[in-house]
Amino acid sequence: MKKQRPVNLDLSTISFPAPAIASILHRVSGVAMFFALIFVIWAWAYSLQDQQSFDYVKELMTSHFAKIIAWGSISLLTYHIVGGIRHMVMDLGHWEELQSGNLSAKLSIALWAVLSVLAGVWLWF
Repeated sequence: MKKQRPVNLDLSTISFPAPAIASILHRVSGVAMFFALIFVIWAWAYSLQDQQSFDYVKELMTSHFAKIIAWGSISLLTYHIVGGIRHMVMDLGHWEELQSGNLSAKLSIALWAVLSVLAGVWLWF
């Protein structure tokens, strides 16, 4: 039996709704945090070896590259927390309707953007 349904393989033409974007970002932030933890754990472990190692990590963390990695890690963590709270509220039976789901997704993304900017200001100034 041959199915005659259309197949759209061009993902750039698909417009995802806000709840789908929020859910995808939550999963991506979780995976990215796993890889960001490699740098964080290395810095913690290396800084605990001796005084010279601590001074090296301290100096390294003042570089722009390290601040970008730290800002990215903080941003990932904040989105994952905000998205996780949104998902927990939805698991309790709230924000499951179309309008409230769209609004909660947009608010969680907006809150993440504000928190990320604040984290950048805190980190660089």
